[in-house]
Amino acid sequence: MSAAAGAWAEHFAAVRAAPDEGLAALLAGPAARIGVPDATCRAVWEAVPEPLRERVRADADEELARPAPLLTAGAWARPFRDGSRAAYEDAAWDLQERVSRLVLAAVLTGGSADAGAGPGACPYLDAAIDGLVAFAETSTWCWAPHERFASARGEFVPDPDDPFLDLGAAEVAALFAWADHALGPLLDRRMPGLRRRLRREVDRRVLLPFERRRDWRWIGADGGANNWNPWIHGAVLVSALLLCEDGTRRAGIVRLVVEGLGHYVATLPDDGGIDEGIAYWWVGACRLLEILDLLAAVGGPALDARELPLLAALLRYPQRMHLGGDRYVNVGDAPARLTVGQPWWVAFRWGGLLGQPETRAHAVAGARLQGCAAPPRAGLGRALAALADPEWCRAVADDGPAPVGGGPDPVAPWLARESWLPRLQILVAREHAGSHAGLALAVKAGHNGEHHNHLDVGTYWVAADGEPLVVDVGRPTYTAQTFGPDRYAAWPMRSDWHNVPEPGCGQRPGPGFAAREVRVELGAREARMTAEIGGAYPPGAVASWVRTARLVRGNTAYVEVADRWEGGGEHVVIRHVLAGDVVHGPGRATVTGPGGASLEMRWDPAEANADVVVRPLDDPQLTGSWGSRLTRLTLTARSRAGRGRLAVRWSLGQPSPGDGEKQNSEVAAAPLNKRGEHL
Repeated sequence: MSAAAGAWAEHFAAVRAAPDEGLAALLAGPAARIGVPDATCRAVWEAVPEPLRERVRADADEELARPAPLLTAGAWARPFRDGSRAAYEDAAWDLQERVSRLVLAAVLTGGSADAGAGPGACPYLDAAIDGLVAFAETSTWCWAPHERFASARGEFVPDPDDPFLDLGAAEVAALFAWADHALGPLLDRRMPGLRRRLRREVDRRVLLPFERRRDWRWIGADGGANNWNPWIHGAVLVSALLLCEDGTRRAGIVRLVVEGLGHYVATLPDDGGIDEGIAYWWVGACRLLEILDLLAAVGGPALDARELPLLAALLRYPQRMHLGGDRYVNVGDAPARLTVGQPWWVAFRWGGLLGQPETRAHAVAGARLQGCAAPPRAGLGRALAALADPEWCRAVADDGPAPVGGGPDPVAPWLARESWLPRLQILVAREHAGSHAGLALAVKAGHNGEHHNHLDVGTYWVAADGEPLVVDVGRPTYTAQTFGPDRYAAWPMRSDWHNVPEPGCGQRPGPGFAAREVRVELGAREARMTAEIGGAYPPGAVASWVRTARLVRGNTAYVEVADRWEGGGEHVVIRHVLAGDVVHGPGRATVTGPGGASLEMRWDPAEANADVVVRPLDDPQLTGSWGSRLTRLTLTARSRAGRGRLAVRWSLGQPSPGDGEKQNSEVAAAPLNKRGEHL
């Protein structure tokens, strides 16, 4: 048992052993203690700063001006027909966001009307009701690729009497719970009977399946818990607290939630890292923090586990991965650009709770960058909690610098000079602490059995002035095949589209394909990682491959990645995925990003020759990060003696094309072969 799991079990031992009536009494009347009042508490909602109120109203007005998304059977069946998940899931997310925006506007304006009043009496509330009823009328809240019951019968239509509890069901249940809580008196007046319907649907689709089946794979009792665990447990918890009127039953559900969450906590390394990547911190670790807040609010000291030692490191993970702006070190399936709609309020609140002022500064900067203090896309409950927090509202509505609360006052005080996560084996080092300026290096060892894994042992990133130019592609749009046996048929997942060697073959999936002998040296002058990564390749592919990546600080700062190998195929190559315009010649290349940052790459032309291919992009997940293309520069080693060495050096540069140099635009129109390479 991990230290975190042991601390969790010890803290909640009394809760698990408490009699039902005792726990029920402790949890009585939870709605009054969750920190978010309903719409009739006008003092709280009218105190929301006007710029934030205006943003909420404007978003709601936009929703009223367009038709509501439709959830169709044909779209739900697409994953079984052609593998497309987006047709239905995007519509479900859009409808959920629409309802959340309208609920927020109804809460802030307090608008309602009697049941007999005609159309137009309370447009925000009426449109929110329509969206809630639309969800209530659908056969399932489950997303088709997750559904196992209908698919086991070979059916494309889900059975309403046999609901599958997944992320989609959890999201709608949480939406219903928060809408019922926030709008309760307004709904009773405008649409009598709706609240009973909301409770019935959540009970039937979520609470009963949660209680009756304890073999849900997402619980992770086998040790494989991932972000699904806190994501679904959080929705179950808020549904039980706000919609379940039977106190004894509510206590039983809370006990099961606490027990199930222990499986997720057991997977968290003590360095605070998330192997699923930065995007999944918000739907996994962040949801754990929110659950802990809820438990403490409704249960007092007996349920307050917010002092677990792990949490301070867990809270720092996003700032440790930050490169600049909305760019982050994106291991696994995480996109390189953090999508709009993250609940920065949670990080802000916890930064204050744990005494981490730099975390609060990062949260305020992140919210201002995304342009929204309470994004509905992140979930209705999160948006309501953010707007109900006056300190958060003041911080993000103010145009001044993000609050730091002491310490250095540079551009980005949350950026440490280096961060080393020994359990995940990720090092992030910067030329200057507290600033995006100059060079930043991130390098990963790890293994190929991580959650949302790509074949990327030994990969690295280099950013110039906060803009990543040596990059990780990230994930494409999810399809029905993404999490199946054909996962690594997708080119962004393969090792030949990561910044790793290819000693005659690519890396292989599985936890056994891993880095060994990982060593890190950190100092004022230099940050360095060395790892034996030969084990990431099939047995016999290479006897040894040692990679050393280091950031050297000083007047002439640079990043050097040196490879030394023994064995390998006849043609040993080293890949480099670049974001921007690439100009290359013998022994050197320059990559200039769309933001104007530039890196110069140098190597010994006697040791390797270079070729460049351009990968046009049309997948929306990838174009959102990189625009219309990425470039891969491959160095082919000239050594044929079964052993060799090659070093590449990166430094800040200026684009300066010269005679005889080749630019990536020359090959952009060339045809691609089946591996996605230009012919």
